Amino acid sequence: MSAPDPALARPASAYRVPAQPGVADVDRERGIAADATGTAVRGDTGPGADTARGEHTHSEVPIPLPRGQGRPVVQRSSVRGQILDALRAALAGGELTPGEVYSAPALGERFGVSATPVREAMQQLAIEGAVEVVPNRGFRVVRRGARELAELAEVRALLQVPVVMRLARTVPADRWADLRPLADETARAASSGCRATYGEADRAFHRGVLGLSGNEQLLQIADDLHRRTQLPLGGGQVGVSGSGGRVELMADAAEHIALLDALVAGDLEAACCLVERHFGVG
Repeated sequence: MSAPDPALARPASAYRVPAQPGVADVDRERGIAADATGTAVRGDTGPGADTARGEHTHSEVPIPLPRGQGRPVVQRSSVRGQILDALRAALAGGELTPGEVYSAPALGERFGVSATPVREAMQQLAIEGAVEVVPNRGFRVVRRGARELAELAEVRALLQVPVVMRLARTVPADRWADLRPLADETARAASSGCRATYGEADRAFHRGVLGLSGNEQLLQIADDLHRRTQLPLGGGQVGVSGSGGRVELMADAAEHIALLDALVAGDLEAACCLVERHFGVG
């Protein structure tokens, strides 16, 4: 059994982002106005000019860091990517509350970086449908309903079930056996009870399975759908398959292992039943 990936073992609390304080209305005397896209535009180029693209922060209360800890260390070589990963984990873990507005400068203070990489990461999350832009304030975490989650699950099933069954008839057993570490990792992640950690392990397993198709467009679409199913529901629940708790996560991971066993054994009937059950078909 391979050692767990340190990135997957990272607890969601490592990305905890405190709830944001309220933000006052636009201070017109400071020359901030919204352009046609809803992005705040500052008329000056002096101090603070970089902090007002999408929100203003002159009335925000600084977010305190945990007692006894300094700012989280973020490697500068890939700041935007690391912040994006951190925000995704916070979303998957329910640490960013649906309906709440978060400003890039306040989040940047929490991560010890400027507002720019946070804003860029949030804009990517807006493209993915996780947040929406609130002019002159920041980004609101989107509220999602059970119906939307069910629709996403249906789309995933329509996309992945036929692909997996086609691969089951053409991919040799040793190629399926190579995916065993990924399946084992989902079981380890599930035992932690951390939804964000499990979500990443689950995504890696499904990516490994679909990767056998050699279709990069399929992988990109499947990744996007997977992330969307992990986003918080409006009631505070997290929309990841088997997200009710540790027991449900472990049951979901067990289906990965059982499916892989059937594929290695060449048992197409069992594989068909397992993949359909995993995606809730029928």
